[in-house]
Amino acid sequence: MTDPDTGRPIVAELGRPETPEETWARKDTARRARREHQTAFNLVLALIASLGIVLFLVAVVVRPDQAVDRAVDYRQVAQQADVSGARLLVPTLPSGYTSNHADYQSGSARGVAVWTIGLLTPDEQYIGMHQGIDANDTWIADQLDQKAATGSRDIGGVEWTVYDRRDEGKDAGNNAYALVTTSGRDTVVLAGTADDRSFRAVATAVGAELRD
Repeated sequence: MTDPDTGRPIVAELGRPETPEETWARKDTARRARREHQTAFNLVLALIASLGIVLFLVAVVVRPDQAVDRAVDYRQVAQQADVSGARLLVPTLPSGYTSNHADYQSGSARGVAVWTIGLLTPDEQYIGMHQGIDANDTWIADQLDQKAATGSRDIGGVEWTVYDRRDEGKDAGNNAYALVTTSGRDTVVLAGTADDRSFRAVATAVGAELRD
């Protein structure tokens, strides 16, 4: 419907044609609404993109940390190590024991060649096996946090010196319990947080290697 005098469309809400000012205001309001809608749409896209980046980081970046727990073939590491005049111990452990670390250093800060295997027990406790070749007293004391022995025990025919600090609770750290034995050039330190049963299993396997 148009106004007979001007020929301009009559706006139903007004009952008359719009003035130029009203037309400009209506179009300006529409433009603002479109801009606000576009801004909100862009914000949603930005949030989706940010979420995608976070999911990517979780999927890709976090995985290396999880890979730390993967099993390490310490036998293969021992075979590949450049060792002269000594034999690295590779104990055969019962089912359920795995290794998460294996490393040979030809010379430590104390001048001792060291073969280390990090062992995880079936109940996910830790025992570190440290084989010091031609070890000295200083190196041994370092492995035991300079603590004194608390006893001795025979495990599978091998005499082990005991360092039991489990009564210290969290203050004992990762070496709450330790066993030490020496055979020829080899001094073996077993230290960790596992229970007596697990230490006995690992000590038995290490003792069999020492006798061989």
